[in-house]
Amino acid sequence: VQLQAFGGGMVQARGSLRLSCAASERFDRTSTVAWFRQAPEKEREFVAAYFRTNSSPYYADAVKGRFTISRDNGRNTVYLQMNNLKPEDTAVYYCATDRNLIQSSVRAPSQYDYWGQGTLVTVSS
Repeated sequence: VQLQAFGGGMVQARGSLRLSCAASERFDRTSTVAWFRQAPEKEREFVAAYFRTNSSPYYADAVKGRFTISRDNGRNTVYLQMNNLKPEDTAVYYCATDRNLIQSSVRAPSQYDYWGQGTLVTVSS
């Protein structure tokens, strides 16, 4: 499966952006779809995910209440709505997917084989 992430840009603090992740094929019931981010000189970290697409979403504590993951199954697309952005949200954001992950692995980037190319989000203070 190929993923394409887009929608990044520059925004001031407390602003909003919506990222999109378009897949080349349908997410099936075994697919987990996630967003990760990587800031300069930092490790890639988990942001949000749907475990096996039909579950409730997972969020990192740092974005809970500000970010919302959603999906449009008809368009094979997953979104990340980011509100009340902070300078510390500045990073390259990646979407990722894989099948048959176990629940405890959702937040681990090493468990995903398929990645989008990343889209840069820059939040100024």
